[in-house]
Amino acid sequence: MPDIPKTQKAMVIEKTGGPVQYKDIPVQQPGPDEVLINIKFSGVCHTDLHAVNGDWPLATKLPLVGGHEGAGVVVAKGNLVNDIEIGDHAGVKWINGTCLACDFCQQSDEPLCAKALLSGYTVDGTFQQYCIAKAAHVARLHKDIPLDAVAPVLCAGITVYKGLKESGARPGQTVAIVGAGGGLGSLAQQYAKAMGLRVIAVDTGDEKKKMCLEQLGSYAFVDFATSKNVVKEVQEATEDGLGPHAVILVAVNEKPFQQAAEYVRPRGTVICIGLPAGAYLKAPVFESVIKMVTIKGSYVGNRKDTAEALDFYRRGVINSPFKTIGLSELQKVYDLMHKGAIAGRYVVDTSK
Repeated sequence: MPDIPKTQKAMVIEKTGGPVQYKDIPVQQPGPDEVLINIKFSGVCHTDLHAVNGDWPLATKLPLVGGHEGAGVVVAKGNLVNDIEIGDHAGVKWINGTCLACDFCQQSDEPLCAKALLSGYTVDGTFQQYCIAKAAHVARLHKDIPLDAVAPVLCAGITVYKGLKESGARPGQTVAIVGAGGGLGSLAQQYAKAMGLRVIAVDTGDEKKKMCLEQLGSYAFVDFATSKNVVKEVQEATEDGLGPHAVILVAVNEKPFQQAAEYVRPRGTVICIGLPAGAYLKAPVFESVIKMVTIKGSYVGNRKDTAEALDFYRRGVINSPFKTIGLSELQKVYDLMHKGAIAGRYVVDTSK
């Protein structure tokens, strides 16, 4: 058995609004159906900032250890767990556990379970060195996958892959990804390309433009900040001028959610993934009806989506751009998020 300490380093939120505090807390023991994972690396998601700020109409536990993109090694397990072993590599995702018995769980829609436990929100998450999760829900990671690089795939990758599946876009068709240069968007472009889709990136700034066109596989870039008419430019970027077959919205502000239904092509689908605080969807009724536009929400992914998204990564068609910092420096990432200055994903090293 691995030597498990009694205490560990963690970033803890004591009150809504923060700040996060780097401190020692106890290491928990797993329950009968749970595993304890020694988290080596954890991605930082915009959801983590929402958890700090209390932006959503869903209460967080307090005090709270945030984080839900944790990759590490199983060091202990409950006596009912028989399909994962000590020493296996595993990932802790947003869905920490569900009842596995309700109507949704039985239909592979376990993220919709009314009793779902949410890592780094309703239960302590991955910004700590040792994290508990339900064994049925942890991601199984092959040992040839680097734990730092795969961390962002555990939420961002799975979420955008699920959104692309929900869009119904088929190989050869065009998808616009809004918020393309961020953590979700940078992965969405790659999954879209790997799925045979043509990608229009929508974001702002020269750094993001260069990354989208030269590294991530988009064939067009629309800068929403400098464009005089975003709707027209996105439509003109498609071969027939009718707009993309699908729009994947991973932006963190409201306005793009209100433009997408205007430029998506007839019979097109708008997929809402990003969760701007207090935002509302808005679409012109007349155009939405006569164009037969579909507007859908897409929320993380189930266990099968997880396995598929990780398989894309393992086969080398997904490259997760990330920068590594120490766990104790997490507040610096939140400060960058506040400024909208994040390009790609940050991953924290729990040993620092």
